[in-house]
Amino acid sequence: MLCTRQISRTVVVALLASIALLGASAGTAVAADDDVAWAVRTASNKFGADRQNYRYTLNPGGSIRDGLIVVNHGKKPIDLAVYAADGFTTDGGQLDLLTEDVESTNVGAWVHADKAKVRVLPGESVQVPFRLTLPENATPGDYLGGIITSLTQAGAVDGMNVDRRLAMRIRLRAGGDLEPGLMVVDPHVSPGGPSNPFGAAGATVDYTIRNTGNAILAAKQDVAVTGPFGLFRVAAADVPDAPELLPGEEWQVSVPVDGVRPAVRLAATVTLTPLMTDASGSVSPLDEVETTTHAWAMPWALLVLIVVVVALVVGGVVVTRRRRAEARRREDERVREAVAQAVRESAGAAQ
Repeated sequence: MLCTRQISRTVVVALLASIALLGASAGTAVAADDDVAWAVRTASNKFGADRQNYRYTLNPGGSIRDGLIVVNHGKKPIDLAVYAADGFTTDGGQLDLLTEDVESTNVGAWVHADKAKVRVLPGESVQVPFRLTLPENATPGDYLGGIITSLTQAGAVDGMNVDRRLAMRIRLRAGGDLEPGLMVVDPHVSPGGPSNPFGAAGATVDYTIRNTGNAILAAKQDVAVTGPFGLFRVAAADVPDAPELLPGEEWQVSVPVDGVRPAVRLAATVTLTPLMTDASGSVSPLDEVETTTHAWAMPWALLVLIVVVVALVVGGVVVTRRRRAEARRREDERVREAVAQAVRESAGAAQ
């Protein structure tokens, strides 16, 4: 998913601060700025009290009602917009929500607050009921979004409005067959070159994790590089877990591996252990997914050294042969000269 925002630096800070508080302790997110401060939390009802966020399992065509509590901790009344939006995973691995001007297609389209605007007096709280209706044709699997309260204020910089948002996360599982799946896409390994021809260097393994199933999944990652026949195996250290990815999302990974020997032909193996969270919050590992890619890693410094040694040996052989040939030529010349001299002497004696 993509989210386009034309907002000031102040808005970005406020937005990220609010999203970071999704699911905070006691299910409360708080924003404070001088005399403007408000908090949001889940309503206490049949779904529970002090929930950290909203979590539902619903069959297609089903509908439920719930509520959002908005509390004004400030010194003056505040007027807030209330709306729902789809969620997505940012490049930094954090949950974010689409802005109001970007169309939502799942949770943001299925959740409707009873009030689009709400005024909350200082020191008071207001409950905003909302309904979630899952379409009959909804695809089974996991969806993520949030219900947002938004305060728009005139900005002090460049006349831009500042949109401060607080939200509570909504995690929805639509009934039907759950088919979780991750795959590694476009893996490749880039070997480094050692300064010591007999030593080891590093390598970088790059790949993309794609959520190919219909469940939200995180993943443990293991990366190792080996030489031919599995020799010289080196495992990457401290590879962080991949964040939770929504169905269809991708996550780009680059893992440095130290101590890799340039053993002519390298094999890099990426092993993912998908992690799925159930309705109770328990995390279960799924079957591992393994992918291997190869790359040439010629030990050029060593090859150059070998070429130089071979050249010296060949050169020595050639020089030795030339010297021997020259010695034989000189010996043959000496013999011929001796024979000629003997002939001359014999002819002189006969006269």
